[in-house]
Amino acid sequence: MSNEGRTERGRPRGTGSTRAADRWQRGYDKAGAGRAGRLVRVAAKALVVQNTARGGPGRFGDWLAEAGVAVEIVRAYEGGPLPSRLTQDALVVLGGGFMPDDDSHAPWLAPTRALAAQALEAGTPFLGICLGGQLLAHVAGGQVAAQHGEPEIGSTPLTLRPVAGSDPLFHGLPARVTAIERHVDAITALPPGAVWLAESEHCPYQAFRVGERAWGVQFHPETDPDRIRTWDPRRLAEHGLDRAELLRRATEDGATATPVWQRLAARFAALAQQSARSAGRRGCD
Repeated sequence: MSNEGRTERGRPRGTGSTRAADRWQRGYDKAGAGRAGRLVRVAAKALVVQNTARGGPGRFGDWLAEAGVAVEIVRAYEGGPLPSRLTQDALVVLGGGFMPDDDSHAPWLAPTRALAAQALEAGTPFLGICLGGQLLAHVAGGQVAAQHGEPEIGSTPLTLRPVAGSDPLFHGLPARVTAIERHVDAITALPPGAVWLAESEHCPYQAFRVGERAWGVQFHPETDPDRIRTWDPRRLAEHGLDRAELLRRATEDGATATPVWQRLAARFAALAQQSARSAGRRGCD
């Protein structure tokens, strides 16, 4: 879970958007079916569950859209309805200031957990980010603790474990890479049989996989360094942190980290496309 918006738990602030994803979705919705009898491109769709107003898919949604995956965002925090059945080709659950079973503050988490369970059962590609990763761990039988360990805020060094070398998303990525973090809660035990992919100095379970196609990450591949400009400097000061220094470091690290997470997004998009082809869905040119 992120510590964003925790001044009043469960009451996020601000706005979130993903321009490229919205452009792709509009183009897909308006596209024609082409000439009669013509075979057309299979268009993959990803359902994205957004848990706070400021916690949108950001650049990750842009990267998926650029790779040809239509991003369908459900803004669950403002009452956007979640489907009872997962019919899309991939599922992404974003971060937010909640525990994964905090149904009293975030009642949409129960149907989100149900969708995650469906993705696991069906082998539908799933990516959980921060809260979303913790939700995957919870659904699959792991453990998550509130305000556990030392908070991680800003650009954070990650270490990929050797087993990541054979993972569909993480193979071939640098053994040492940075990512932006903002969390106070943490996974304390991985689900049975989960593959532990990455760690950091203060938070061991930075990335893991359940089954063949479900990933959870504690870090934020969707967040670009410029987002740090919107972080509350007073709250950062409570942790002994300076916003300008966090921005400087994240910007410097981003030169090498951004291409890594874009590569991961492209691989996830490819899995969504593969899922769409397997389902035999026909899209539009």
